[in-house]
Amino acid sequence: MRVFVTGATGFIGSAVVRELLEAGHNVTGLARSDQAAASLAAAGAEVHRGALADLDSLRAGAAEADGVIHTAYIHDFSPTGDPAAAARTDGRAIEAIGETLAGSGRPLVVASGSALLAPGRLATEDDTMPDDAPHPRVSERVALQFAGRGVRVSAMRLPPSVHGQGDHGFVPGLIGIARAKGLAAYVGDGSNRWAAVHRFDAAQLFKLALENGSAGGVFSMYPGVGARVPNIRQSPFTSMKLPLVFLEFMLTLRK
Repeated sequence: MRVFVTGATGFIGSAVVRELLEAGHNVTGLARSDQAAASLAAAGAEVHRGALADLDSLRAGAAEADGVIHTAYIHDFSPTGDPAAAARTDGRAIEAIGETLAGSGRPLVVASGSALLAPGRLATEDDTMPDDAPHPRVSERVALQFAGRGVRVSAMRLPPSVHGQGDHGFVPGLIGIARAKGLAAYVGDGSNRWAAVHRFDAAQLFKLALENGSAGGVFSMYPGVGARVPNIRQSPFTSMKLPLVFLEFMLTLRK
């Protein structure tokens, strides 16, 4: 199968490209820069120059493919980041790809998320993304609209933590805070849980959804109910000999 992959040089997307190539698929990756293009070529994939906001480049890549995997997203957690703008860019990108694939029966596999899906209880695939979600991301809602328009759409709900070699997200952030503060902390009594998946396991699921997913399928990429937060906090810090403590937070209004 000829597969067009967005976010193909990202932390998850690069693992997806590797998984697809090892399975014998022909992969074309979206590349915004010369560095990204060189990385894709070195991995054995073909290069399609463009960007997430370049809708014509996305349409052209999708038109030439037997299926599309969309992992690209603007993750800017800096104080100047604009989550709403990132969500709008992502929504328009998915719409452009979906319109190109409409009526073809070809697969479109879209990365989504599970954070804050069902606060206070265990979420399942039967839960739908609320319209008033705390985070403005619209990937899943926009993509699933094409399930009834002749596109074999699958939404892949990634947990808040996708880990593996080269990770610079959740767990490395915890380690950095612990080193700076001299202790590892968690909030409350530790009964809350945190779901996670390895990037290579996630890549396998993306491939399986591409090959076998049915239109409108929603897949959660985490085993069981997740790990208790104190266990996550404790594991990396045993060798660092840092104390594990709990914190009670109290909200106060300041005039």
